[in-house]
Amino acid sequence: MVKRITLNPVLSAAIGAAISYYLSGAFFPGTKWLLVFMIVPVAALCLFRVLSSLRQSSRTLQLTAMYSIAFAAGIFLGLSAAAIRDKGLSFGIPENKIEAVKGELLEDPRIITGGRAMAALSLMESAGSNGLRVSARGELPVFFHEESASKLREFGRGTVIFAEGRLRENGSGLPRSLLFSAESLHIVKPASSLERFRTGIRMDLIRRLDKLEWGGLALALLVGIRDSLDSNLTALYRDAGCSYVLALSGMHLAILISIISLFLKKPLGLKASAITGAIIIVLYCFIVGPLPSLDRSLLMYLLGVLAVLGALPKEPMSLLGMAFLIQIVISPKSGYSISFTLSYLALAGILIIGKAAGGLLAGKVPAFLSQPLSLSIGAFLATAGITAYFFGILRPIGIITSLVLLPLITIFMIGALAWLVLNIFLPMLAGFLDPPLTLLFRMMEKTVSLGGMAPGIDTSKPLLILAVSLVISLLIVWLEFRRRRTANRLLPFS
Repeated sequence: MVKRITLNPVLSAAIGAAISYYLSGAFFPGTKWLLVFMIVPVAALCLFRVLSSLRQSSRTLQLTAMYSIAFAAGIFLGLSAAAIRDKGLSFGIPENKIEAVKGELLEDPRIITGGRAMAALSLMESAGSNGLRVSARGELPVFFHEESASKLREFGRGTVIFAEGRLRENGSGLPRSLLFSAESLHIVKPASSLERFRTGIRMDLIRRLDKLEWGGLALALLVGIRDSLDSNLTALYRDAGCSYVLALSGMHLAILISIISLFLKKPLGLKASAITGAIIIVLYCFIVGPLPSLDRSLLMYLLGVLAVLGALPKEPMSLLGMAFLIQIVISPKSGYSISFTLSYLALAGILIIGKAAGGLLAGKVPAFLSQPLSLSIGAFLATAGITAYFFGILRPIGIITSLVLLPLITIFMIGALAWLVLNIFLPMLAGFLDPPLTLLFRMMEKTVSLGGMAPGIDTSKPLLILAVSLVISLLIVWLEFRRRRTANRLLPFS
């Protein structure tokens, strides 16, 4: 029997919130196409969801009313989040008069090209040429010179700083955004004891791994620190269509959760291990710091734990919609992050398009390849339009490359964690893991190097890419629906 429609009220509310959240920014200069590349895939995925579980219902009016109320509530939440998001900066003095800013670091400074550092600052004060200081508010990205980078890393998130420099416009911002180029740096107040403890852990990890050939990749995959990642290696992953591997996301969290479950599930049982795992994952995400894609994964895991405990239905799309609603309410500005949008679209594509592709591939492709291939296809198609819009090129070879790369990444992450444990408690034994980890690192490098040889697809017409990806996605979902309907008809005769 074909499943009944599972487009539930929570998902309906999430759709309404997504539409109102992004539509509210469509009137800023340069954002009219942003709406198309964010909302159209969302609407299409919801249509595919209905098609994939189509069945007439005798409760049509009741369901319509329920979904309409949820949709309206979602619109209200989306507009509320957008109103907070769009409050913008307030300097208290004209922008062209600003010569210094004071504020608290909202994130760990990131090392960028040329050894410079970048961090988001929660403004407290701004100062002009006449020495006048006034209260200010809002988030402002700040660039620091190379000599300030190491000092910033040592103090970390939560530190209050005073920086002299100049304010300038960031032409790539959507909507219009500003940034501050700092010429000098003064530490006004160190971070809290808890934040300093956290920063100390991160710095200790950097010191342990930084000088190893594979250390930069391990830092990126385990704790999201990409400062030590070689730019040439980053380019190889990008050209192979696998740059998402280097950004902490649900894939990395899933590997860590699998390791935790392996050690806890048998002695503690399902529910106790889920709760213990949730505590460990929350602590892990505190060490890593806020990242939109990782935050989505954390929310999904915590909601999944509630589902295991019986507090929520075990419906992945419902949990995804709930995570979206929670995240834009807690962090309204995160919705304009590319990683945020890609993360949600990719998972929705996996759950809808990938599941349908898996049904079509079953029996035609070896079982060990069918699932990862279908998941890659789903994520690629769901994100093709927005990837084309923002990055200007698509690399379908990533679907194939990831089939080889992801198992290697999994083994590498487990090995790097084991190396860290040994390096802390039994440093004499850690050296035995260095050769196999170096070999894995080179195998992954060779894999992406070969993948990068395949040409990408020029996306000078991203609307065409969006249309083609939607048509292919619809075809996959429709064919799977027809296959299941035929199978159900033949079932009584088997």
